[in-house]
Amino acid sequence: MRTYDFSPLWRSTIGFDRLFDLAESAQRATEDNYPPYNIERLGEDSYQISLAVAGFSPDEISITAEQNVVTIEGNKPEKAERQFLYRGISTRHFKRQFNLADYVQVKNASFDNGLLKIELVREIPEAMKPRRIAINGSNVHQIEAKAA
Repeated sequence: MRTYDFSPLWRSTIGFDRLFDLAESAQRATEDNYPPYNIERLGEDSYQISLAVAGFSPDEISITAEQNVVTIEGNKPEKAERQFLYRGISTRHFKRQFNLADYVQVKNASFDNGLLKIELVREIPEAMKPRRIAINGSNVHQIEAKAA
């Protein structure tokens, strides 16, 4: 895998610390891809993360939503009384983190047929949406909301 040196960009940009941290952590990421997952766009401002967690029950999985990060952890207690001749279904402990853009929040989570589905929605506050400002001295004296 090719690695990139971001130090020239650090010298000439301001406020992109988080972006560069994400790029560097993606570069250093190991190839641990358990559990497999999909990320889908359902609409203009809605998304869904689906994780294949066969063998886990809903009470063995925890979802934590923090600012700009959603963390999914699964912990399956080992039962010593089983003796496997072949073990093809992995039920090991996992911790998967997804970095979210600003204003993206976890809306709902469901568990169906071995798939954990997490619905996300981007809700931009009214104060952050673009709006039209009237110019002093014109006939229009009110602020109009700009149609997106």
